[in-house]
Amino acid sequence: MVNTTLLVGGRICSPAEPDATAMVVQDGVVVWLGADEAGHAQYGAADEVLHLAGSLVTPAFVDAHVHATATGLLMGGLDLTGTTSLTDCLDAVHRYVVTHPDTVVWGHGWDETHWPERRPPSRAELDRATGGVAVYLSRIDAHSAVVSSALPSRTPEEVTELVGSAVDGPLTREAHHHVRRAASAAISPGQRRRAQGAFLCHAAAHGVAVVHECAGPDVSGVDDLRDLLAAEAGVAVVGYWGQAVRTAEEARELLAATGAHGLSGDLFCDGALGSRTAALHMPTRMHRTPAAHATWTPRRSLRTSLPAPRPGSKPASM
Repeated sequence: MVNTTLLVGGRICSPAEPDATAMVVQDGVVVWLGADEAGHAQYGAADEVLHLAGSLVTPAFVDAHVHATATGLLMGGLDLTGTTSLTDCLDAVHRYVVTHPDTVVWGHGWDETHWPERRPPSRAELDRATGGVAVYLSRIDAHSAVVSSALPSRTPEEVTELVGSAVDGPLTREAHHHVRRAASAAISPGQRRRAQGAFLCHAAAHGVAVVHECAGPDVSGVDDLRDLLAAEAGVAVVGYWGQAVRTAEEARELLAATGAHGLSGDLFCDGALGSRTAALHMPTRMHRTPAAHATWTPRRSLRTSLPAPRPGSKPASM
């Protein structure tokens, strides 16, 4: 039996019917657009009639670059995007740690360029604010992070030996990827799934029907991507894995191992201006000297193959 829903009193976005105020949906498919009076006349016996009260109806959106778990953690976690000073940031971290003492704290969004101090928190300041809790706080551009002393101790490799390490400042490049992986590993499967569910529900509530997850070894992880692809929240997930390969066989193996739809996404060819990791040819006001942090040279880009070796897989992009 066909289920019919009549929607009236709206503004329907359709080039085919630019003046439409009503539409009919049967079993999830839009079958008619037109005026309210015509809708009532033709579909007066609809199973359900919804009054839109002037609301705009558009096709659903596609968000082509998301990091679901990190966004979900931020939605219910430590959001530093509104902090107005270094002191404000440290106070926010302290308040959060007091109520979440037994977990690795994920925070995001600090931007020292808007603070009067014009600098990020030092590791010593974070240690005092957190009392020994492991803390990972990514900058607004997500290409660097400040951490408490407890987080690097969770990594199997000595962070100070990695490119981008800093004793008392933000970690960038390899050092940043390293501590981010450690912070991700500390998230329980239940915490991860709750964060992903919160993000997908938030996306659906804002009219997003499809999201493209840009996963990868330096972004999240295989378990994270698999959980997200298995989630049932009314939002379709297209999973990409940002890891370069040299041959079609390597690509097939990587797609099978990750469950990704294609090889694409975040390859970290360079970095970000705010984190001072962008590959620049000349100085700027923020960069007194050019930063040559390009991890992908033209030669490497040319000789690296990112094929789509199976039917239905997505072509990769740099």
